[in-house]
Amino acid sequence: MSNFVFTSESVTEGHPDKICDQVSDAILDALLEQDPNSRVACETVVNTGLCLITGEITSKAKVDFINLVREVIKEIGYSGARAGGFDANSCSVLVALDQQSPDIAQGVDEADDNSDNPFDKIGAGDQGIMFGFACNETPELMPLPISIAHRLSRRLAKVRHQGDLEYLLPDGKTQVSVLYENNEPIAIDTIVISTQHTETVKGISNENGIREKISEDLWDFVVKPATEELSIRPIKGKTRFLVNPTGKFVVGGPQGDAGLTGRKIIVDTYGGYARHGGGAFSGKDPTKVDRSAAYAARFVAKALVAAGLANRVEVQLSYAIGVANPVSILVETFGTGKLSNEEFTDLVKKNFDLRPGAIIDQFGLRDLPSNRKGRFYRDVAAYGHFGRPDLQLPWENVSEKATELRKLHI
Repeated sequence: MSNFVFTSESVTEGHPDKICDQVSDAILDALLEQDPNSRVACETVVNTGLCLITGEITSKAKVDFINLVREVIKEIGYSGARAGGFDANSCSVLVALDQQSPDIAQGVDEADDNSDNPFDKIGAGDQGIMFGFACNETPELMPLPISIAHRLSRRLAKVRHQGDLEYLLPDGKTQVSVLYENNEPIAIDTIVISTQHTETVKGISNENGIREKISEDLWDFVVKPATEELSIRPIKGKTRFLVNPTGKFVVGGPQGDAGLTGRKIIVDTYGGYARHGGGAFSGKDPTKVDRSAAYAARFVAKALVAAGLANRVEVQLSYAIGVANPVSILVETFGTGKLSNEEFTDLVKKNFDLRPGAIIDQFGLRDLPSNRKGRFYRDVAAYGHFGRPDLQLPWENVSEKATELRKLHI
């Protein structure tokens, strides 16, 4: 299919599921900062007046979980009179944590296929499949629909935090549909923004009036600034623009919908443009290949595209619990590569070390929180784990590897 419309969505940091991702990753940051070898699988649930943290944690770190949770919720914007039914200062915070299963721990502590190489000693924390993807549609080598959706979500949150539109509340979603011809993006077909707001908006209480005012403001304060640097931009009056299609969005956040860690895995990755192995990222320490191997797969795919060896690359990795080396590696270039898929797969096997221990070491995944003043994974938890021109992510830094690969195939 060469002519089509593709759609991706993003959510703001105040979305219930994203609250959970940020809480889980704030806990991960706090644990790794004190004890880089912490084993963490932290899940969060939020609902009206409630935040539950559960899962398995084995660590030497001492963390005040309750105060940390309240700090995250408050920073997102759920506090005081505008918090609705979910206030950082008064919500119940329940803690139900266990230690990592010894059966799992023994396979991670010493891999089944270990040798004298130290990277062979760390086994994968679980079985599973992970995908990485890159394409040349944007400077950060991400698909255009999810890239624009994240731009809009980040801008929507920024406008709220700055107080530019005082009626905005934390919960929000964006959705972008891009028109493709001959498999290349040519125009933005539709933008959808749903944003939580106060009961009245600048003195307007009529539902239609509220929606019209919000629509007008969002175009000027969010859509235009977020897309002005793009070569493909929305055009007022031509690009379909839908705002709060139900009419109003007053009750939101955990008061409107329960939230869970790991329920926005497509938002976290490529917006549905590439396949997904099903494993979530947030709340998991780097021995969990759901997270670390997905970062490595993105690094591989992006390096191949940045090297000019293909326009689109998808990399699949698979692992067995307690085994260091990947069970399988597959590269797909969708007919855009300068080599065959088999040759690309051999190239990856020879030039990338995809054992969990090597991935952790290459990207410094255990030390990132302490190296960044106790806060890293929490910032990655909202607005996508890939691309991210606003963050310095080690798995996005492929310039050196791309140069190396380019030299191999000049």
